[in-house]
Amino acid sequence: MTELAIYDMDRTITRTGTYTPFLIHAAARLAPWRLILLPVMLAAMLAYVLKAIDRGRLKEIAHALLLGRSAGSADLARVAESFADRTLAANVRPGALAQIAEDRAAGRRLVMATASYRLYVQAIAARLGFDDVIATGSIIGLDSRVSAKIDGENCYGPAKLRMIQAWLAAHQLLRNGVGVRFYSDHVSDAPVLDWADTPFAVSPSPKLRRLARSRGWPVLEW
Repeated sequence: MTELAIYDMDRTITRTGTYTPFLIHAAARLAPWRLILLPVMLAAMLAYVLKAIDRGRLKEIAHALLLGRSAGSADLARVAESFADRTLAANVRPGALAQIAEDRAAGRRLVMATASYRLYVQAIAARLGFDDVIATGSIIGLDSRVSAKIDGENCYGPAKLRMIQAWLAAHQLLRNGVGVRFYSDHVSDAPVLDWADTPFAVSPSPKLRRLARSRGWPVLEW
C-alpha cells in the first residue's frame, strides 16, 4: 500500500500566512510603485469579510493589484525562489520540519496541499523535500505570462478534497490502495480531515480545536 503524508502549508508548516507576504515581496522587487495600492487591497479584504466576494476573487484582485493582470513567468520564478529562501529561514515551524523528516524516513510520499498559489509554493515545497504539490493554479498564456486569474478551483475547503481526489486519479492511485495522513491547522480543511485515515489538527485554530476534540482527532503543537 502507498502511504501518503499530506500537509497543508500556511500556519501548519509555516507560522504565518504566506500569500500577502509573497505579493508584497514580489511587488517590492518587480514594481515597487504597486505598493501604493495596498490600501485598495485592504478594501478588497474588507469586501471578503463582508461576504461581498469569495476567497478566490479576493486572491485574483490582490494579484492584479500587486503583480498586475499578467506578469512574466521568469520574473515570478525568480522572486518565488528568493521568497522561498526567506520563508525557510524565518517562517517554518520546527515541529513541522521534524514531522516531515519522520514521514520521509518512514517512506511516505510527501504531498503539500494548499490554497496558496503554486507559482511560489513549488519553490517552498522543493526546499522542504516534498514529492508533489497540490495548490491553486494560475492561468498561463501562450506568451508564458502568468494571469491574475485562477486556473480551476481555489484549493480551499471542499475544493481541496476534490483536488486531492483528482490528483489521486491522475496518478492512478485508488483510495482503497493508499493510506492517508493529513495535517492541518484550520477548520476549513475538515472535509480532508474527515476523509483521511489519520487526521492531525496542528496548532489548531479555536474552531478546529473544538472539532478535533469532538471527533477524537489527535492535536499536535508544532
